[in-house]
Amino acid sequence: MIEYLEAIDIELFTFLNGHYNAYFDQFMWLVSSRLAWIPMCLALLYVVFRNNWRNGLAALLLIALTITLSDQISSGIIKHAVERLRPTHTEALIPIVHTVNGYMSGLYGFVSSHAANSFGVAMLLSLLFKNRWLTMLMFLWATILSYSRIYLGVHFPGDIIGGMIVGLAVASLLYFLYKKLLATKARLYCTIDCPTSSQIKFINYSICVNMCGLAVLAAILCFTT
Repeated sequence: MIEYLEAIDIELFTFLNGHYNAYFDQFMWLVSSRLAWIPMCLALLYVVFRNNWRNGLAALLLIALTITLSDQISSGIIKHAVERLRPTHTEALIPIVHTVNGYMSGLYGFVSSHAANSFGVAMLLSLLFKNRWLTMLMFLWATILSYSRIYLGVHFPGDIIGGMIVGLAVASLLYFLYKKLLATKARLYCTIDCPTSSQIKFINYSICVNMCGLAVLAAILCFTT
């Protein structure tokens, strides 16, 4: 059964990774860089700190815990326990894997920490703010970011699915513990205010502008290199 699933995973990877062009080489390279999403992150921090700095710290702590736990479970524990080679380090696939800028990444790829972190944050914010458009945009961001790892040749689809499960589980667990904490006297210090509709729109616009900015920058790089 495991061998059958692995064969499907490899076949799906070769199909997805085998479709590429010069523009998407630039776009996916930018998307995969965590620095590219700093403007969106700054917009989110601006909103959570705007009304109350104490609540802002609570939100920041919860987001940081989600990212830290997702990253440590995926990269610090599962990768070394499973030791599944990335496509770029799998001998049979090396001749056909499409890579960008010679990027190979580390030796092991299961599970994807990029997928774990991005889906973890998307899940957490959807639970905290309960806004349909924000939820859709955050999960779209997580999906594009995760797909970029397949495009760049450093993850199998199975790595992404595994990372997604880790991120969703971590975010759900932390949100559950957060709700339990609100039932105690600590609620005065850890309550996270839900942003107003205008603040939610600001976050949504920042995500859209961030994505469009990366698309434009990729086009510029494509035509100038």
